Amino acid sequence: MNDAAPADPVVPAGRREIVRDSLGVGVATGAYGVSFGAVAVASGLDVLQACALSLLMFTGASQFAMVGVLASGGTPSAGAATALLLGTRNTLYGLRLAPLLGYRGWHRVGAAHLLIDESTAMSVSRPTREAARTGFLWTGGSIFVLWNLATLAGAIAGEAIGDPRDYGVDAAVGAAFLALLWPRLDRPLHRVVAVLAAAVALGVVPFTAAGVPVLVAAGVALLAGVLTRRSPAPRSGAGPGGATP
Repeated sequence: MNDAAPADPVVPAGRREIVRDSLGVGVATGAYGVSFGAVAVASGLDVLQACALSLLMFTGASQFAMVGVLASGGTPSAGAATALLLGTRNTLYGLRLAPLLGYRGWHRVGAAHLLIDESTAMSVSRPTREAARTGFLWTGGSIFVLWNLATLAGAIAGEAIGDPRDYGVDAAVGAAFLALLWPRLDRPLHRVVAVLAAAVALGVVPFTAAGVPVLVAAGVALLAGVLTRRSPAPRSGAGPGGATP
């Protein structure tokens, strides 16, 4: 008789702990969707458009980048290009998580929509596939639901305010994006790259159309990543909203 334990279990106590931590991250991150809803309306979108972005795009930094470009007078194509450039990091997450989660077919398509910073961070370090799936689904699912509900609430509130320039709410676009970026500047190299990217973006503002400086700044960050590429040991996530593997 073989009394050995299954090779890939998630014991009930361990599962409860993962779910608890995942919901904590979900609540903290999902609630921030209120800011996006208000900022999107302040940038000229209506409630339906703001909600559609959260429902279909569902990647916070890219959403804020897109509405930021629109708020500064950029074209929708420039905003979409900026969002797409920032969203390329999710492709790298997918390459890491695909063999770990082991989803196939439509399950894999659905999982791709929940592939964000937080769901990656809450699954990539798990010792078993079932534990990784638990962290991924509960984190991604809770953020998806709360982010969309919060976006709706923020968009309705933002629309009720009226002209955002009367209250200074139009400045919320840059402030919200900075708040999203700030926790990620946890290393000297990150801070140096951020300063250089900001300096280059400011330098090209007088010569380019709205939205292009953001793309140029992202190009600086990508170039810095290529030039400083190494293979460091993986670090644990930095916390809700700023956690990356």
